[in-house]
Amino acid sequence: MNRASIPFTVRVATVVAATLAFGPAAVSSASFATPDLAKAKAEGLVVFYTSVDVSVAERLARDFQAKYGIKVQVERTGSERVFQRVGQEYGSNLHVVDVVNTSDAANFLVWKSSGWLAPVALEDIARFWPPEFRDRDGTFATWRATLSPIAYNASLVKASDAPKTWADLLAPQWKSKLVKAHPAYSGSEMTADYELMKAFGWTYLQKLGAQSVMQVQSSTEPPKVLSRGEQGVMAGGNEYVVFQLQAQGSPLVLVYPREGTPFETSPAAVMKDAPHPNAARLFYQYLFSKDTQQMLVDFGGLRSVRAGLKEPANRVPITRIRLFHDDPAGVLKTSDEMKTKYAQYFGT
Repeated sequence: MNRASIPFTVRVATVVAATLAFGPAAVSSASFATPDLAKAKAEGLVVFYTSVDVSVAERLARDFQAKYGIKVQVERTGSERVFQRVGQEYGSNLHVVDVVNTSDAANFLVWKSSGWLAPVALEDIARFWPPEFRDRDGTFATWRATLSPIAYNASLVKASDAPKTWADLLAPQWKSKLVKAHPAYSGSEMTADYELMKAFGWTYLQKLGAQSVMQVQSSTEPPKVLSRGEQGVMAGGNEYVVFQLQAQGSPLVLVYPREGTPFETSPAAVMKDAPHPNAARLFYQYLFSKDTQQMLVDFGGLRSVRAGLKEPANRVPITRIRLFHDDPAGVLKTSDEMKTKYAQYFGT
C-alpha cells in the first residue's frame, strides 16, 4: 500500500495546512490530560507499533510494565510497513494499535488529516518541547530523533583514508564497500535521502547508486553490518545504533560531513480509536516523561528535543553539527518519486 492509495486522499493543500500545525501551542493548564490509572490497569495492555530498534522498544516495554503492571505488546517493523499496516487496518475499520511511532514524520500528516489521531495535551510536551517539534493541536510530537551520518569500521578503514564528505563516497575506492538502508522500508532513510537530494540533487543519488552499494532494509542495520565487518563504510543508516555498538566495544567511527548531516524526527501519537484508550494515554505520557527521554539518550543512543536533558560527554553535541533539517511535507510530496528513482539508481 503506498501513500496514493490510502482511504483518504491527501492533497497538497491539506499537507500544507497540516504542516502549519507545527506552530506555537496555546494550551491552558486546565486542558492537560491526566490518564486514569485505575482504568488503564483494568485494560492491562498497550499495543505499540514502532520502528525504533527492538532493543530500545523492549527496554521501554519492560520499564513501563515494571512501573505500572501493564503489558506493552510491541510490534516493531520499518516505518513504511507501519504506515501500510495502519492504513490497511483503519481502511478496513479494524482498530488494533493504541500508540504509534515511526521515523517518517510525514506519516503523521497523513494520519492527522485522515482523522485517525487523538488529541492528547501533555504538560511535559507543552513545557519542554520547542514548538516546531509538536503539533499545536496535540495529536503528535517528536518522541525521538536521530542523525544519519557517515560511519566506518576502524579495523577495516584507516582514519586517514576514511571519507570525510558525502562527495567522498563517490570515489572509486569505495565501490562495493558501502552499505545503506532502503527508503522504501525505512522512514529514517526516506527522510535522509530526501535531505541529500535537496542538498545535492538527484544526480548525487544516481552516482551513489553506481557504487554497487550493499542494500539492507532498516536504518538500524547498516551499523550492525559494519560491526560484523561485512562492509567498511556506512553511506546511509542511523547514528543511535552506532552509539549502542560503540558502547559494546565495536570499532565504529562516526563522521559528520562538513556539508551537513541529515536530521530525522520521529513522532509518536495515540490513535483516536485505540482499543485500550486509558492505557494508551498513560503510555503516551510515559514516552514523553523526563526519565524515558533520558533513557532514550543514555541507553538507546538517540537524540531528544526535550529541553533539560544531559548528553553523554563522549558524544558530539548536536549544536556543533551542521544539520540538514527534515521536511515532512516535502517528503510526503516526493516519496513516490524517491522510490521510483531509487529503484532505477540502485537496482532495487
